[in-house]
Amino acid sequence: MEFNKEKFKTVLSYIINRCENKKNVGKTVLCKLLYFSDFDYYEKYESSITNETYIKYERGPFPNHFDEIIDEMVNEGILEVKKEPYFSTTIHKHYLNVVPDLSLLNTKELRVINDVIDKLSDMSARDVSEYSHGDMPWMVAEENDDLDYEYVFYRDPEYSVREYDE
Repeated sequence: MEFNKEKFKTVLSYIINRCENKKNVGKTVLCKLLYFSDFDYYEKYESSITNETYIKYERGPFPNHFDEIIDEMVNEGILEVKKEPYFSTTIHKHYLNVVPDLSLLNTKELRVINDVIDKLSDMSARDVSEYSHGDMPWMVAEENDDLDYEYVFYRDPEYSVREYDE
């Protein structure tokens, strides 16, 4: 699977656009929304949306190219990142300067991304991180290792998104 940078940018832009008015959606929440979008899609359709590699970090899954893509989008003028207060901490809030072009995403991909946003985007960074720690791909990986998409097929029912025949 080769990383699809343009599709990753599209998914990231779409999530930022949908969550822009949510005060809790900073870098940590964004990373988890990306992770669950890719891994939920993989569980349902046996392919990733972006083919991104996610790494097991202490605070949960982290997209390998996230910082690089954010920097690139900022340099291109597509995105602004601002540090904003959020309760007793500061979060990195992302704002788009352009409307995302969704032509790279199909209906099934958008449906999965929307389901993930609807389910998880109101969680705090701490809550969504803790939630991600219960997902099988994160649980079985060693610290700082890549997460294996195949482990979505061993998810607990709380995380599973695929309809399996009994």
